[in-house]
Amino acid sequence: MNAYKHRYSFLEMYKVFLLMFKGLPLLIKNKKKQLVDEDFIERIMLAVTEVNGCVVCSYAHTKMALESGFSIEEIESFFVGSDLYIKPEESLGIMFAQNYADTQGSYSTEAYASLVKYYGEEKSKIILAATRAMMAGNVIGLPMSAIYARFRGKKYSNSSFVYEITMIAAPLFLIPISALHSLFLKRD
Repeated sequence: MNAYKHRYSFLEMYKVFLLMFKGLPLLIKNKKKQLVDEDFIERIMLAVTEVNGCVVCSYAHTKMALESGFSIEEIESFFVGSDLYIKPEESLGIMFAQNYADTQGSYSTEAYASLVKYYGEEKSKIILAATRAMMAGNVIGLPMSAIYARFRGKKYSNSSFVYEITMIAAPLFLIPISALHSLFLKRD
């Protein structure tokens, strides 16, 4: 039976969006300067999606990864939690992202310090921003996945139609507010 690994509240959803907007300038900068390889970013996103169990995001990122040249085996390995295709130089970043997702963003200062020690401050901030961006995608995709399953006759055991519709509609209000709020926050 399908179930959420974590059901997000409005407050948690808002926090995820706020942190995503806080890191968005770093991801835009990375697109231009390629400080962190885009394939590494995609592996982070696949790993976060695997932890959160978002079917909609899994589908979308599988398509993106295939278009980027990833093999089916590599993509599948992320969705079963295998480290077979993780490059050694990317493993710390991917493990950090998985832990971030598993703890809903409650990472330790020691874990982030390890990231900085290995990748440097600028790349670590981009890895964190990519992780947060995927979390935002998952927060939107999870209720979409649940409602899709519901319409296929496989409803999530820990969900309701009202929760799913409410959480699908919530970003319409929470995204603009969190985007505005993020303008007043100190950047990482």
